[in-house]
Amino acid sequence: MRFAPTLDSAMTGSTAAEMAASTPVPAAPAAPAVVLGRRPLPAWIGALGLTAGQGALVLFLVLFLALPLAAILLKSVTDSDGAWAGLSVVTGIIGADGFHSMVGRSLMVGIVTMLLVVPCAYGFAYGLTRTRLPGKGLLRTIALLPLLAPSLLPGIALVYLLGNQGLLKSLTGGATIYGFWGIVVGEAFYTFPHALMILLTGLTLADGRLYDAARAMGAGAWRTFLTVTLPGTRYAVFSACCVVFTLTVTDFGVPKVVGGDYNVLAMEAYKAVVGQQNFPKGAAIGILLLLPALLTFVLDRRLRARQGAQMSGRAQPYVSGVNVRRDAAFLALAGVMAAFLLAIIGVAVWASFVKMWPYNLSMSLRSYDFDNMDGGGWLAWRNSLQLAFCTAVIGTAVVFVGAWMMEKVPARGGVARGLRGAVSMLALMPMAVPGLVLGLGYIFFFNSLMNPLNVLYGTMPLLILCTVVHFYTSAHLTAATALNALDPEFEAASASLKVPRMTTFLRVTLPMCLPAALDVARYLFVSAMTTVSAVVFLYSPSTVLAAVAVLNMDDAGFIGPAAAMCTVIMASSAVAALVLHLASRALVARSQAWRRPVAS
Repeated sequence: MRFAPTLDSAMTGSTAAEMAASTPVPAAPAAPAVVLGRRPLPAWIGALGLTAGQGALVLFLVLFLALPLAAILLKSVTDSDGAWAGLSVVTGIIGADGFHSMVGRSLMVGIVTMLLVVPCAYGFAYGLTRTRLPGKGLLRTIALLPLLAPSLLPGIALVYLLGNQGLLKSLTGGATIYGFWGIVVGEAFYTFPHALMILLTGLTLADGRLYDAARAMGAGAWRTFLTVTLPGTRYAVFSACCVVFTLTVTDFGVPKVVGGDYNVLAMEAYKAVVGQQNFPKGAAIGILLLLPALLTFVLDRRLRARQGAQMSGRAQPYVSGVNVRRDAAFLALAGVMAAFLLAIIGVAVWASFVKMWPYNLSMSLRSYDFDNMDGGGWLAWRNSLQLAFCTAVIGTAVVFVGAWMMEKVPARGGVARGLRGAVSMLALMPMAVPGLVLGLGYIFFFNSLMNPLNVLYGTMPLLILCTVVHFYTSAHLTAATALNALDPEFEAASASLKVPRMTTFLRVTLPMCLPAALDVARYLFVSAMTTVSAVVFLYSPSTVLAAVAVLNMDDAGFIGPAAAMCTVIMASSAVAALVLHLASRALVARSQAWRRPVAS
């Protein structure tokens, strides 16, 4: 901002006169018009642009989310020749021999994994938030490491640990890892960080006054936990249960590696499409996989709507007291779980450098020679980097602009309100759609010759769009939360000064929400590097991805190279996350200097 120069009040009149006399006076120019800024556009142009933006977002979600789901619904009621078959395809699959037992096995795996993971994650999160546990930062980092790896990594590590020629095979007493318990242990590793993040959020919100009141009434630690802590986190516990159950039931990465003869629904859908080319069967199983995800999503939304505020304006922060025995117990618990996670990751990384398992355990880079084995070579890794980068950039832009139009732009008129309602509904749908089901829908919709968008099938742009849609909901909720935290007075002040809304968004709103935007970019990058289920049906030989290459190597019997590719994926995700973290610190320090207090 420019300010007009002024004279010091201590300057005498004679001095001012002398300066005026000694300074040449330029010729007075023609009186220019004072321009305070660009002339604002007419209001109808801005309204039309916002309506067009909302309409474009609705069109994007309809084309790449709603219509593929409609295509999979249509495919489930047609036969292999495309003729109308009604519910005969679904009823035929349900009535087939062994189907009910397969459903029971899928549900059993999901329930047991949920009962194992959620209490462990709750104890871990409680230790990080409600105790004086030493090394909290290190333990949290270790607990979130599985997010950097594809879901096939725990299965590969379990093969090296407890397989037929595993390191600890002698300790199993003849039992095999291939089957129920192998799937449960692998899924526990895969879903643990997802449950932990939800429970950390729930346990962080605590009103210290409730705990003071409990102590004043003579309640012990266990009674305080049952009457204060657990009821305050019940919605987070339920959300964690829903997420763990849905991820377990719809994942086929772990069952693919260590499932053995223990067949589950997700693996059956994968075999029906990839192995048998039976698309109606795959569509019908996809619809069945969609049902538990939709059920848990609806229940979670209803419970969240009933949840009251956990923190009031007069809430006091909770500060855990000193308790050596409690801290030692939670340190032991967290240490055991961290050791388990590190053991799985460490074995997979170590196995990637073994020359020939189990005959030659010397270190070698032989497994990293991807170009001389099946799977996709280093091209798959480069494609994954391209996919992750484009998903992070495009997805962050689409998500933030869409969330801004929903949260910060008033809806005037029936058309605007209708578009906002459509966006609100479609933005939350990807959370209830498993990646496997979304990928099947993309096959049936974009592989149709009658679809003009058929040219996208098998290309990198379609993989990028599918990945953005797959992880849209989590990114959208993050952006919406950050935008809702801003006071509406910023938009009101801009409107009073006739500043265009887009200018306010680019110069005020986005810089203030920069940390959340960078978090969204990091989340989309890592998710794109590790995803398998949504893109396993959509790649071509030129667009094969690293996570899919792991799957192909496992099919070909190259377990060592599969572990090596998992290691490369983890390292790439970790480096990218670190770079984005450092960049975010630098950008936040530059763009949000206003947050720092002024030194006196």
